[in-house]
Amino acid sequence: KLCEGILNILEKDTKTSCQVACLEALRILSRDKKVLVPVTTKRNMQILMKLAKLGTVEDPLERVSEFPVIVEALKCLCNIIFNSSVAQKLSLELNLAAMLCNLLQKCKDRQLVDDIKCFDLRLLFLLSLLHTDIRAQLRQELQGVQVLTQALESSLSVRWTEEYKAAEDRDRLPLSLQETDCAIEALKALFNVTLDSWNVHSKNESHQFRYMAAILRHCLLTTGPTEEKTEELH
Repeated sequence: KLCEGILNILEKDTKTSCQVACLEALRILSRDKKVLVPVTTKRNMQILMKLAKLGTVEDPLERVSEFPVIVEALKCLCNIIFNSSVAQKLSLELNLAAMLCNLLQKCKDRQLVDDIKCFDLRLLFLLSLLHTDIRAQLRQELQGVQVLTQALESSLSVRWTEEYKAAEDRDRLPLSLQETDCAIEALKALFNVTLDSWNVHSKNESHQFRYMAAILRHCLLTTGPTEEKTEELH
C-alpha cells in the first residue's frame, strides 16, 4: 500500500523536491521482492519511465532541475527490474531498451548528465543480462553495439590519430569517478550484447568490432581515480 501511495503521488504533477523524496523512498522499498509483487504493473512502470524521460524522442534534457528526478527514477527501475521477473517481461512490452538508447543519445555532448548516463547504462546492462530477447533486440534492431561503444568512447574521452588508433597520452589525468563508473557500465552491457557475436558477417559489423577493439585497447591504458577503480575498469 505504501508503494502504491507513493506511485499515486508521483503520477501527479508535484514539486521536484517531493518527486525526489518519493523516488528515494521507493528505491529503498523496491529492494524487497515481496513489496514489489503488487506494484509491478504496466501503469506503474510507465509512471517511472515518464519521470526518467524514457518517453518520446522529442522530449529533450533541458531543465537541469529535473536531472535528480531522472536519476532517482532510473535507480528505481534498476531495482525493480533486477528483483522482478514480471518487470523484466513488461520491459520488452514497453520497449524499454529502445527508450534507454534514445536517452543515451540525448546525453551526447551535454554537461551534468554523467549520473543519468551511468544509470541508463546500468539498466541496459541488467536488461541484457536478464532477458535474452532484449539482448537480441539490442544487437539486431537497436544498433546496441554502436550505441554502447559510443557511450564507452565518450566516457573515456577517446581522441583518434587514425581510423582504428586512439591517441596515447601518457601524461593524461586519471578518469573521474563518474567517468569510470560510466565506462564500467558500458563495458558490462557491451559484454552481454556481444556475447553471441562469434561470427561477424557484414562490412559494417567488421568496422564496429575493429572500432570497439581500439577503444578497449585505450581503456586498458587508462587509469581510474583509485587503484581499485582502475582494476575494476580493466
